[in-house]
Amino acid sequence: MKKSTIGAMVLALLLGSFALAYGVGEASARLSSREPRAALAHDQPTTSPTPTPPAPSPTKPAPTAKPPQATAPRPKPSPKPSPKPSPKPGSKPGSKPSSKPTPALHAGRTLLGPRTSGDRVRDLQARLKQIAWYFADVTGTYGPVTGSAVRGFQAKREIPVTGLVDQRTLDRLYAMTRTPTDDELHNIAVGSASTRTRLDARCLTGRALCIDKTSRTLRWVVDGEVRSTLAVRFGASYSPTREGVFHVGWKSANHVSKLYGSAMPFAMFFSGGQAVHYSSDFAARGYYGASHGCVNVRDYDGIRSLFTQVVLGDKVVVYWS
Repeated sequence: MKKSTIGAMVLALLLGSFALAYGVGEASARLSSREPRAALAHDQPTTSPTPTPPAPSPTKPAPTAKPPQATAPRPKPSPKPSPKPSPKPGSKPGSKPSSKPTPALHAGRTLLGPRTSGDRVRDLQARLKQIAWYFADVTGTYGPVTGSAVRGFQAKREIPVTGLVDQRTLDRLYAMTRTPTDDELHNIAVGSASTRTRLDARCLTGRALCIDKTSRTLRWVVDGEVRSTLAVRFGASYSPTREGVFHVGWKSANHVSKLYGSAMPFAMFFSGGQAVHYSSDFAARGYYGASHGCVNVRDYDGIRSLFTQVVLGDKVVVYWS
């Protein structure tokens, strides 16, 4: 045989043996992979397995209350701008409505001033004194003090301030005051032991205790002649001293009130329980107090002397001057 033929045969045999070896190895690998599965099948029991009960479904937890969530504050609605009124025809835009001007007051013709004097000025000063604008003596002469008082009065009452008295000033002053008494016109204080007021006509005859509520004085008058004068005070508004003509009914030097338990020295009774008598309260407190209707006297020596002069039946006149 030729060498080429022998070489080809040898090559074929080698290739065949190599292919056979590869196929055997591949088959053994597949067989080894199937063996564990078969062994696992043989190990399991042939009986059908007992079905296991289904696992209980997990209970749902009770819903927990959620904490209230803070709600954000709602923004307040912004106020709508009010519509501006449309300007009236003929008015300028942006101009404010004009209010009627208040007419200015002008001082009137001067009635009393620095060059005047007399009773009218005296009356002016006394009236200004009644309402605490004038504190000097009433003189009847219009000086700087009077002018200053007039200016203060005018400024307070919104009258043109000039320090001169015109009709508007005079009218306002008269509306706020009363006619001055003779004592006020002559600087005699109310309740002093002297007075210039005229006696009541009923006091001008005989013997009379002449009691003037205006000047707060008691004058002992005999046949029109004033023998003595005493300051007095009267009953309160709830127990006023009666007015009129009376007579002394009885006297008691050391009287004590059965109703009030208060001492009434030198009492001279003229109308029921009302009497002229000394009052220690009047002596201590003055006109800050009042009586229960009697005529109180604060001058102890004066009332003691009067008590000795007055006799039963003497006239008692109580009046306003």
